[in-house]
Amino acid sequence: MLTHLVVHDLAIVSAVELEFDGAMSALTGETGAGKSILIDALGLALGDKADATLVRPGQERAEIVAGFDLSANPAARDWLREHELEGDEDTCILRRLLVAKGRSRAYVNGHPTTAAQLRELGELLVDIHGQHAHQSLLRGEAQRDLLDAYGGHRALAEQVATDFRAYRDHARALEHAEQAAQSRAERLELLRFQVEELETAVIDAEELEQLDGEQRRLSHLEQLQSGAATILQELAEGEPTVCDRLNGALAELDDLAAIDPTLGEARELLETASIHAGEAAAALRHYLDGLELDPAALSRVEDRLEQLQTLARKHRIFLAQLPEYLHERRTELDALEQASVALAGLAEARDAAWGRYLQGAEALSAARAAAATRLAQTLSTAMGELGMAGGRFAVTLDPLPTERAGGGGLERVTFMVTANPGQPLQPLARVASGGELSRIGLAIQVATAACGRIPTLVFDEVDVGIGGGVAEIVGRLLRRLGAERQVLCVTHLPQVAAQAHRQLRVCKERHNGETYTRIEPLDEQARVEEIARMLGGTEITQRTRAHASEMLARAHATAPSTS
Repeated sequence: MLTHLVVHDLAIVSAVELEFDGAMSALTGETGAGKSILIDALGLALGDKADATLVRPGQERAEIVAGFDLSANPAARDWLREHELEGDEDTCILRRLLVAKGRSRAYVNGHPTTAAQLRELGELLVDIHGQHAHQSLLRGEAQRDLLDAYGGHRALAEQVATDFRAYRDHARALEHAEQAAQSRAERLELLRFQVEELETAVIDAEELEQLDGEQRRLSHLEQLQSGAATILQELAEGEPTVCDRLNGALAELDDLAAIDPTLGEARELLETASIHAGEAAAALRHYLDGLELDPAALSRVEDRLEQLQTLARKHRIFLAQLPEYLHERRTELDALEQASVALAGLAEARDAAWGRYLQGAEALSAARAAAATRLAQTLSTAMGELGMAGGRFAVTLDPLPTERAGGGGLERVTFMVTANPGQPLQPLARVASGGELSRIGLAIQVATAACGRIPTLVFDEVDVGIGGGVAEIVGRLLRRLGAERQVLCVTHLPQVAAQAHRQLRVCKERHNGETYTRIEPLDEQARVEEIARMLGGTEITQRTRAHASEMLARAHATAPSTS
């Protein structure tokens, strides 16, 4: 619901700050006073195309701020959450800046945004009826959604949309699998050759590690033999040996330790060193005994490594990656060999999903057909009451080809109307008269008020071309709609304005050679004067005031009120 609107320096509006509540509010005033400027300002806050010429002459920029209460608008709250533009609690602040020499800027809850996003959010906040861009009823998707809401089968429609998405996902998965299968034969042949070649080479990560170590050992065999023999000579076979020296030192330390027991720790360490030196000498003898100079062994290892290195180069990988590469090729080969089984499963899942979708969509089609008949009868009657005697409303359900069926069901929903008897039905979007379109929109909104989603409705001069009793009926319908949702109505007719729960007067004033628009809320006495002006023109008599008081009293007595 719209809670407040602030406008600065827009056209002839210098500064206006208005607060709104629920129910029906009427905006009245002399012709040319600037009533529609408020609607234009609201439209700009909701993302309408900006025009720098709208900036008040002599000013650098115009600013429009619109505040909304979203406590009863979960769709708008979800949109803000999805786009990470939440405000404080259940409030939403839209701000639009028009710059005289530059580009306009838009903000949602203080966050910069695009006009496109502003329009997307605006369609969840306000529906403007009249010659404006926010006429959601002209969109086929909105007509379909409204019919589903009116018929009470919105949950079924949502389930059909869910079932279609599931079918589409299965169909895409199958399509991708089939596309992959087109090159399956060539890929299978290649993989089988690669796996056989790699398996023939008996590639194993442990073997690679062993080969690498063996190659290093064999290629340095002479160095290993010479070095080990030299160390053994020093340890145990030369004159004197390291072992002999350690043993001699140990004997001397024994004698010293007998004199000073504190040398006992040093004596134990030296004894351990002597033992380790002897063990090292024994290990070296064993190593040298097993060390054989075999040039053929080195050749065999290097041949094996070269074979594997050639294989790695062929597949453009490092030698160490060969085992993992073989594992990957085996996995892919197994998957492709099972592809025929997977394709059959995907096709079965797709067909089952289509069956579920079709069953729900056919039930939805039947529900829509019944609701379309009821809605057409209701609105045809309402059109007669609204001054379009002989007018007719219909809802067509055009079956879609199977390949074009989608989340919206099996048919295209179109609102058809003719405002004059004898004229053919045309889509609502082609109705030429703005006044007729506004009144038809009013009839639709009243008939579907209980199921509508958009909380704020704006009707810009829905009374064009009507008067007398029809005007009073329009006013009553608007007041009845105001009991369900917030209604703002720009009107020239006293019969309509009298039905409003609240009234705002738009006045044009001149100061210092400049023109200004002023907007003021009216109390009961001021409303009598304004209704009297609308009834009597320039000359307002006591009889005119009495008539205005009677109209206001009758409106309060005969129509539902939210006050």
